Amino acid sequence: MTLVRVRVDLAYDGTDFSGWAAQPGRRTVEGELSAALTKLVRSPEPVRLTVAGRTDAGVHARGQVAHADVDEAAYAGLPGRSSRSPEEAARARLAGILPPDVVVRSVSRAPSGFDARFSATHRRYLYRICDRPGTLDPLRRRDTVLVKDELDVDAMGEAAAGLVGLNDFAAFCKKREGATTVRTLIDYSWWRGSDGTVEGSVSADAFCHSMVRALVGAVVPVGQGRAPVDFPHSVLTARTRDRRVTVMPAHGLSLEEVGYPADADLAARALEARATRSLDPD
Repeated sequence: MTLVRVRVDLAYDGTDFSGWAAQPGRRTVEGELSAALTKLVRSPEPVRLTVAGRTDAGVHARGQVAHADVDEAAYAGLPGRSSRSPEEAARARLAGILPPDVVVRSVSRAPSGFDARFSATHRRYLYRICDRPGTLDPLRRRDTVLVKDELDVDAMGEAAAGLVGLNDFAAFCKKREGATTVRTLIDYSWWRGSDGTVEGSVSADAFCHSMVRALVGAVVPVGQGRAPVDFPHSVLTARTRDRRVTVMPAHGLSLEEVGYPADADLAARALEARATRSLDPD
């Protein structure tokens, strides 16, 4: 059997999922998508997926990317007698299989060297906070966190800027044995949207477990006037978890975008990303 690698761009409302990763007895995004792909290509074994960002329970996505290796003949046969391409047929037929809280934006043949996880150059997340209870939009309650005190957005932005760059983010991660916590934070900024909601954008080459919500939890006290602007940076340099940093609720977070290099650079980027990083110059 000859396999073809397909890229799947998708979005989902994470409210009713136990995160991305498949778990026995739990409803997950990976479980739903794998089952749908397995049915689509009539695979005798569950289709295995590799994803750009393994979102936690309750976290949403507008720009998630995954890949799967499927039987090339089965994939080519998806249009049947129609004039659609296999890519068009796959997207349309998946829409008829998947539940309404998962939407496949597109399906495409992945270029040579593509790996949804390791080829990525950056992931960008958005976090939404309502700090004026009377303005909370009930239609956005599933993706917006309510806080009691009004926030100083300028102070939050200044505090967030102090975390940008190549650093060891151990203080903001749940440590995993053998895994590095060194990351490059490309951008971290805050603003107040036209509807009054406070929004934060966080971009990095990669994130470790719970990192984004901890980064948000480090600047919220600054916005509330309970911590100085340099508080998040002091937590960063300590490299240990700080009880004053609250890991913010999952439902305010959404994976907005995953970026990739030019096709010719995909394999090299994947090789680079697999290397364990350290701040030690040696």
